[in-house]
Amino acid sequence: MLFRSWARVTDPAWPDVARVPDHVGGTHLLVTRHALVRQVLADPVTYRPDNALDAVTPMPATALRVLAGHRFRLPPTLANNSGASHRKIRAIVADVLHPARVAAQRPWLTTLVRDRVARLGATLDAGTPVDLYADLAADLPLLVLARLVELPDAPVGAVKEFARAALELFWAPLDADRQVALAAEVGRFHRVLRDFAATGGGLAAELRAAGHPPDVVVGALFFLLVAGQETTSQFLTLLLHRLAGEPTVRAGLRTGEVAVADVVEEGLRLEPPIVTWRRVAATDTTLGPTAVPAGSSLVLWLGRAGRDPAVVESPDEFRPGQRGSRRHLAFGAGAHRCVGDVLARMEAAVVVAEAAPLLDGVTVVRPPWCPDNLTFRMPDAFVIAAAGTRGTEGPRS
Repeated sequence: MLFRSWARVTDPAWPDVARVPDHVGGTHLLVTRHALVRQVLADPVTYRPDNALDAVTPMPATALRVLAGHRFRLPPTLANNSGASHRKIRAIVADVLHPARVAAQRPWLTTLVRDRVARLGATLDAGTPVDLYADLAADLPLLVLARLVELPDAPVGAVKEFARAALELFWAPLDADRQVALAAEVGRFHRVLRDFAATGGGLAAELRAAGHPPDVVVGALFFLLVAGQETTSQFLTLLLHRLAGEPTVRAGLRTGEVAVADVVEEGLRLEPPIVTWRRVAATDTTLGPTAVPAGSSLVLWLGRAGRDPAVVESPDEFRPGQRGSRRHLAFGAGAHRCVGDVLARMEAAVVVAEAAPLLDGVTVVRPPWCPDNLTFRMPDAFVIAAAGTRGTEGPRS
């Protein structure tokens, strides 16, 4: 259940806190209610973030040797940092991702998306299917992040492969052979990041100037290249797929009766790319009526919390603007709330505004498929085609 939790979000009955086994004999406290998830996220003293990036499948010595051979190190920087350095690192990253800097990227991104949508529309009109993940959503967040963080012109494909490898290595149920292969891929890119962290400008230079050691600079870049772009491209794919099945919402977008921003928030509530997140209890405590011994692993079910009927009027319906829609926890809460939330919202708003018309008059050839993963959806494709015979039906409406 832990590794396909998005498929269980509509199950009728879950306790507020459930004891759930994992694939290696461990037990986790699965927190399902919005109020309790928020309580944990807002209290990093009682519920520490130290285990947020721990590999859910313990790595064998063979994989650890591969990582060591690449001098791989990942010190606490952002999501898993409960120390004093967190606030300082976060402040530097937040400045780079300041809302004004994000807003300045919107015209450039709008032009890029509009051009892509025009080409995809022409392809559909010619009767050829298109993959909205590969051909539209996959690299957009990386291209924007590169402009904000001042990343070099690394091959987009290599960065995407690294990011997905990292999500699998640390958050998926794996056998030893797969762990070794992924460790090699992640380790190789870590070496590239070390070189950039030592000499690069932008965020890397700001972290160095603030006195942070090289491993911290690398760690911050490592996390941003995963959380700062891969999760957003996943969300864009999931949101477009959801909109394909919501003709009434698309009609409202066309007439202006439905706001783009409300569609984005409802998408984050119902289709969060990050469906769970972890915390560890620092001391004996209670969560609601449940005893939580020190050292307990808590899995916060963000996807289920977004459908809590105590918060949302129609929890399982896609109704942009409904009461409670914006109270989702897709970006977390508290001191470790996602520092890139403004960026992700901007990117999603541009894609919805420009690409939603592509979904009119099409059929889904291949819906997104998501592999087993504790935390991330990782859709691999979303293929659509013109409904019927394009040549006799005329252009899409």
